[in-house]
Amino acid sequence: MRDHDPASGHEDPRLSTREAAELLGVKPETVYAYVSRGQLSSRRTPGGRGSTFDAREVEALARRNRRETGGSPGPGGELSVRTRLTFIDKNRYYFRGVDATELAARHSYEEVAEWLWTGRMSPGTTFTAPASSVTAARRAADALPEHSGPTDRLRVAAVAAAVADPLRFDLTGEAVLGTARILIPTLVSALPPKRRDHRDEGSLAQRLWGRLSGRPPAEAHLRVLDTALALLVDHDLAASTLAVRVAASARAHTYAAVSAGLGVLEGPLHGAASGLAHRLLQEVLDLGDAAPVIAQELRAGRRIPGLGHRLYPGEDPRARALFALLEEIPEAAPALAAARDIVATTARHTPLHANVDLALGVLTASCGMESSAGETIFAVARTAGWIAHALEEYGERPLRMRPSGHYVGPKPPQPLPG
Repeated sequence: MRDHDPASGHEDPRLSTREAAELLGVKPETVYAYVSRGQLSSRRTPGGRGSTFDAREVEALARRNRRETGGSPGPGGELSVRTRLTFIDKNRYYFRGVDATELAARHSYEEVAEWLWTGRMSPGTTFTAPASSVTAARRAADALPEHSGPTDRLRVAAVAAAVADPLRFDLTGEAVLGTARILIPTLVSALPPKRRDHRDEGSLAQRLWGRLSGRPPAEAHLRVLDTALALLVDHDLAASTLAVRVAASARAHTYAAVSAGLGVLEGPLHGAASGLAHRLLQEVLDLGDAAPVIAQELRAGRRIPGLGHRLYPGEDPRARALFALLEEIPEAAPALAAARDIVATTARHTPLHANVDLALGVLTASCGMESSAGETIFAVARTAGWIAHALEEYGERPLRMRPSGHYVGPKPPQPLPG
């Protein structure tokens, strides 16, 4: 809303309580707390119902809060970080306010990444890497022991690519974007191809497919892989993303920040969860029935991989989108049936919905990929989101991601140990 200020003769932009609260990222009651503390001034609306606030004053306070208390305790005592990237609400999620599943259905992974980084859509954009970066990454990754997994190769490739980039310490926005567009295809190129005749050309999904499966892809295969990459670009402050923001807060360069994310991703409760879902699906496919497999998991006290998500009371929207595309792939039918059997069987014990890890498990199990392929897809996809968060963090006060420890050890001073 706008009020006329007769003293100045100009229109003075005013915000309602709700608008001020949204801009500040707080509840309406907190807005009035700011007024009582003298941090904001208010003006009663005509008729005496509600108040309005000077938009410039509110924006200045929002900037001050981001600068001084950008990493602050959330409503449950957890760390809360203001971000313009991803919003999760009930059973949907949004990239910069746009439904993420709709974006992934209409745009390529590269286009969604650019949208997340810049807020601009760049139709037809592709990522390419210079030979120097690819050569350094491949040499380093190829030197690893034979039993090394794909995430090991990605982490080493990121370090090698950093060493090959003498300008890696330039943290300006354009420099970080340039790094992003080079690093992601470099990571893909560092993975060994599954076929000798594979060529690095086309979209990122095309190049990645040849490093995950030895089968030639049909258009439907590339579509589901590209959509999976786009859906997984970001998901708010997941554990790996928080690690990236901590690194960026300390002004680690982009390659180092991505390396921090890759380190956290290896946990079985994060990026590696799709591999567990893949193996579970294979067991169900081998036995032809989910019941004995689920019974064995429950008896061992293990949670069923691929089911439930703390942020979604219903089905994970990413899983729903991928299942719909997998329906168009004939060879995915057995794995899809096994996934439905897992969900239905587990529902007798506890009502849990499928999450994106189960959908990735169906993709990898039905397309001739190894169980680790889902983790690779996750890592490549999420690299774009990590860089988006690093870009945001580079614009904040340095070293703000520094929570205080709550000491619970022996009360000092204690005697020296004997």
